[in-house]
Amino acid sequence: MKSFPNLDLIRKITDANYTEACSPLFSGNCGGISTDTRTIKPGEIFVALEGENFDGHDFISQAFAKGAIACIVKENSPKIKGLNLPLLMVKSPLAAYQQIAKWWRQYLNLPVIAVTGSVGKTTTKELISAVLSLDGKVLKTEANYNNEIGVPKTILQINETHKYAVIEMAMRGRGQIALLTEIALPNIGVITNVGTAHIGLLGSREAIAEAKCELLVYMDKSGVALLNADNDLLVETARKFWSGETIFYGLKSGNFRGELVDKNTLKVDNKLYPLPLTGEHNALNYLAAIATAKVLGIDLEKLQAGISINLPKGRATRHVLPNDIILLDETYNAGFESMIASLKLLAQEEGRRRIAVLGTMKELGDYSASLHRQVGEFVKSLNLDLLLVLADEDATLEIAHGAQGIPTHIFHNTQELSSTLSTLIQPGDRILFKASHSLDLGRVVDSIVSLFNQPCLENEGPSYKSS
Repeated sequence: MKSFPNLDLIRKITDANYTEACSPLFSGNCGGISTDTRTIKPGEIFVALEGENFDGHDFISQAFAKGAIACIVKENSPKIKGLNLPLLMVKSPLAAYQQIAKWWRQYLNLPVIAVTGSVGKTTTKELISAVLSLDGKVLKTEANYNNEIGVPKTILQINETHKYAVIEMAMRGRGQIALLTEIALPNIGVITNVGTAHIGLLGSREAIAEAKCELLVYMDKSGVALLNADNDLLVETARKFWSGETIFYGLKSGNFRGELVDKNTLKVDNKLYPLPLTGEHNALNYLAAIATAKVLGIDLEKLQAGISINLPKGRATRHVLPNDIILLDETYNAGFESMIASLKLLAQEEGRRRIAVLGTMKELGDYSASLHRQVGEFVKSLNLDLLLVLADEDATLEIAHGAQGIPTHIFHNTQELSSTLSTLIQPGDRILFKASHSLDLGRVVDSIVSLFNQPCLENEGPSYKSS
């Protein structure tokens, strides 16, 4: 693998002006690129990014104190005036950071798999990574590093030890997936679905579909697209923008078909694969991972023994409490489609009572009231035993209106919800927790788990391990 560019090459990549103090360093080696002085290492270059609540230019002195050889800074920042230090001055430090990552990606001789979609991105990314790790070391997106800063950060961490890279791509508006695709230059593009996430910003599902399909527009035409064939709008939209090699995976449609034999087993091409996570939506996500392995020529027999995955807290976590009480923790985030999928999982649980603890789904705009009401109507159709609603917006109350006839309690803070729920729980209960991340519904889960003396986690599937 090509060595990391020296300071002079970085200057050329970013089209930067420079201070005289840089000149003696142009022929030396660069150890890497950092945007965080808390973790910067000697010999690295510090990029002074700017955000709503921070300014990297405030940490220039700290970066040099920790061994940075130079800093990439904004050319008109008043905070660099009078500094006699090695500075590369650019119009936008973020754009420079992205240009360096794109340069690095162009010299990487390994398959890069990009994953986007309205829901299921993180789970699918983890499943693909787990499958590919059976064949070699995988570099994958960690935490929430799936945006214009996180994707370059991930790309710049790839080194000669990695055989594959799996990059998650998130977006909040048009043009963002295009930007990330141009940086990551994926060989395989996976789109899990098109739903209602961010519909308040984009205005329609059709607009969301087009924004997700930017992955296909900007991916090299020699690449392979993996598309959820069970999502009609995705298939229809993708065909407008992509004519290259495509695998349509699905449980109902497509040229790479899977079949749920039971809640723990997926059948593909007459072979049986244990599901790492239960639920139809997770079966689709795993099918995307299997399809990825097939494209890359990995022996699929390795998957028949099952795989283990680690998910972030609040995703597909199953807490088994004393007295046969089970909590289904899906508090990491929530959109309409993922809310429906989680409620289906709850309905499949065998127990004394099935209880849904639901909160606001964010960023739905003018659709918010209607979609919250549809969630309530789905709760009613499942004939659940009890509904608890954590409402921080008026639209959230529509869950209760849609579920009319189901015993319902409404709360406006997590403390009140925790206190009441702790008195309502009975032996044999199955309880689902689901809301957008900002509601901090996970705190309620933690309080209930703590109340029952922090039980261990039960396996979600045949080979599941929670993080």
